[in-house]
Amino acid sequence: VSGARAVNTSKIMSILGLKKKQPKTFKVKVVTMDAEMEFSCEVLDQEVPKDSPITFHFLAKFFPEKVEEELVQEITQHLFFLQVKKQILEEEILCSPEASVLLASYAVQAKYGDYDPNFHKPGFLAQDELLPKRVLMQYQMTADMWEEKITAWYAEHRGIARDEAEMEYLKIAQDLEMYGVSYFAITQNKRDTDLLLGVDAQGLHIYSPNSKLNPNKSFPWSGIRNISYSEKEFTIKPLDKKKDVFKFYSSQLRVNKLILQLCIGNHDLFMRRRKVDSIEVQQMKAQAKEEKARKKMERQILAREKQMREEAERAKEEMERRLFQLQDEARLANEALLRSEETADLLAEKAQIAEEEAKLLAHKAAEAEQERQRLEVTAMKTKEEKRLMEQKMREAEQLAVKLVEQSERRLKEADHLKQDLTEAKDAERRAKQKLLDITKTTYPVPAYSAPPAPPPEASNISYDSTSMRLDFKDPDMKRLSMEIERERLEYMEKSKHLQDQLKELKTEIESLKLEEQQQQLLQHTVFKTCARRDFCASQLLH
Repeated sequence: VSGARAVNTSKIMSILGLKKKQPKTFKVKVVTMDAEMEFSCEVLDQEVPKDSPITFHFLAKFFPEKVEEELVQEITQHLFFLQVKKQILEEEILCSPEASVLLASYAVQAKYGDYDPNFHKPGFLAQDELLPKRVLMQYQMTADMWEEKITAWYAEHRGIARDEAEMEYLKIAQDLEMYGVSYFAITQNKRDTDLLLGVDAQGLHIYSPNSKLNPNKSFPWSGIRNISYSEKEFTIKPLDKKKDVFKFYSSQLRVNKLILQLCIGNHDLFMRRRKVDSIEVQQMKAQAKEEKARKKMERQILAREKQMREEAERAKEEMERRLFQLQDEARLANEALLRSEETADLLAEKAQIAEEEAKLLAHKAAEAEQERQRLEVTAMKTKEEKRLMEQKMREAEQLAVKLVEQSERRLKEADHLKQDLTEAKDAERRAKQKLLDITKTTYPVPAYSAPPAPPPEASNISYDSTSMRLDFKDPDMKRLSMEIERERLEYMEKSKHLQDQLKELKTEIESLKLEEQQQQLLQHTVFKTCARRDFCASQLLH
């Protein structure tokens, strides 16, 4: 609006022919915790940096002691929440891992609202910076594991509004040791020791350089009478005159001015907090309280409306589901009715066919029953014949064993007889040889050739001098040979007869096995026929 007015004014002045020297301006950029704004400002007497635009950061300089009482307006609370959150993530305010996870869960509640497992799927926090790097490096945990721990706390904050979640975050943060403390490097004159000066809403604190959590010495605002500095030297005079004055030194003049401003501002706020609020502050707090109550009422109304809407949606979905179900049931009922009508016609036709089949099956069943009875009788006969045949087989086996034993005995006897025959032949040969030797010795052979003598077995030799006659025919040996030959022939005949009997027995066994298989096949066929008859009969009954 102001820019439009300036343009209109310049147009009017140009029309009137008046000229005015335009002032020099420079660009200024103001950066808040959630926005950036640029302005054009006129050049005044102060020195202006040459950077364009000149950046200013809009931050809280003095931290409240009790955030719930001092942060009145919601926008102030939101900006302060973003500032404290940034300091915790950048480790300007140290925080334990457990408190970091709890603070992160409230930050997620403030950003995303109530947890919904259907909407907040795993990985929805992948792009958010929620924990300090020091905490992430302290434990060997993946991003998914940290998200799971934060989500477990986040799910417990259901129903908490954004401003309430931010306030819960700040109430936890204000109890941290480094909350609201501004640190400055200082030295002491006597020992020239490097120290840290901490300025916060409670007072002044002296720290060792390596420890920003536990101060070595503290000076509360209620116990300080005066703070002054001359160039680089600061002097803290206690309210109690018996206590020593504390002096320290800072090397930079600009830093010394900042320390003094922080001391004055925090001290003034410390004293103001312990007095009754002004009328303006009381009005602001009353308005803020009414605003919070109104918003709370609106949230409750919205929550009830949301609940009613969700219930209505669920009821609508249930009614639609029920309607679809009833439609499906009606469709299925109609289809079932059509199928039942078709089935009734088909059953009527089948009933007629089944009646005819029943008559045919009854006739076949009677025939099957007769056949079954005949087969039972046949099976009984077959069993008896099988038993007799098995008995014959056992007798034949016993006979075969006996014949084998007799055969072995006869073979042994034949061996003995052959051995006796061999010995008799050897004795006869030795006797003949001896006789020839005697003959050659007693009667010399004449010089003329005599006709050949007949074989010893067919000739008799007589000696006139002794009137002794030797017969070389051995009737006993012949008789023995004849008996052996006869018994051998008898054994061969018996063996042949036994083999014929065994062949006949094997043939009969094979025939019985074949008949038994045919009998079993016939019985199986009869049983199937009977089962089919019973099944058809049961179907007809149904």
